[in-house]
Amino acid sequence: MKEDLKPIGGYFELELFGIKNFPHINGIFVNTGRNALELILNSISKLQTIYIPYYTCDVVLEPLNKLNINYSFYQINESLELIENIELKKDEYLLYTNYFGIKDDYIKKLDEKYGSNLIVDNAQALYAKPTTKCLYSPRKFVGIPDSGIAYTDSYVDINSYAIDYSSDRFEHLLIRHDKGATAGYTAFKENSAKLKEHDIKQTSVLTKQLISSIDFEAIQQKRIANFKYLHSYLKDSNRLNIDSFGDFACPMVYPYYTDDNTLKSKLIENKIFVATYWPNVFQWCNIEDIEYKLANNVIAIPIDQRYGNEDMDRIIKIIEK
Repeated sequence: MKEDLKPIGGYFELELFGIKNFPHINGIFVNTGRNALELILNSISKLQTIYIPYYTCDVVLEPLNKLNINYSFYQINESLELIENIELKKDEYLLYTNYFGIKDDYIKKLDEKYGSNLIVDNAQALYAKPTTKCLYSPRKFVGIPDSGIAYTDSYVDINSYAIDYSSDRFEHLLIRHDKGATAGYTAFKENSAKLKEHDIKQTSVLTKQLISSIDFEAIQQKRIANFKYLHSYLKDSNRLNIDSFGDFACPMVYPYYTDDNTLKSKLIENKIFVATYWPNVFQWCNIEDIEYKLANNVIAIPIDQRYGNEDMDRIIKIIEK
């Protein structure tokens, strides 16, 4: 049929060139991170209860509620590790968040203990090595509109899911490119809202081409360099003992745990935009709980590939004041 013929001529498309060093090319590509979690949960034949941390994003509840899965909360300590030993039964699972991308070593210990009953949320740890069951959210590391990556030890027929389209989710990225971050923030929030309660689909062709055009090795090197630079100046005043956490592949941000409740607003006033992870914790926990304090007092300092030492110095000066 003529519809199957490759078009020749017409207007030009985006120029996307394949670099092909994405660290999870063998993962299962879906349209969102929360749908990657749903895919993993769907792949488990018997799931009685899943344990989830209080200190995590409330979007993890979306697939749990959708699938009517029973869940129970657990607490963590100031090292971002389980505060108590949880003994899992055969059909029980533990969901652990790789906080800020710096808990790789601890996850190895959890993996040894729980094996295939462990589900790792690597949304903040794109470069962490996959465990038996885990998920990633690439858009937290690079400028793409959507996508999630899932790993599971059960067979998943990904081709039984429709391919998503993402061309209507680029507005915030384009506005930021033209007019800056502030101008595109409303569109960014609107795009995030579009991804809620979205059916599982395969990652769009456009988003996959974008992913294959990004130099992920260069991004990893830049993030690590910025992290180390900040840490060399801030480690003595950081209440989070990062040096005790062991090795990690690549952080998402530099988590700075402080008692200064004015610092976050000072940074924002100076156009250093720091996110709060996660505001839902203020409803889930009491003010004396460690999770409440972490959500309130840990400042997620940007260290990504857009910045260098000069930018890190600007941040350090504000903090040291």
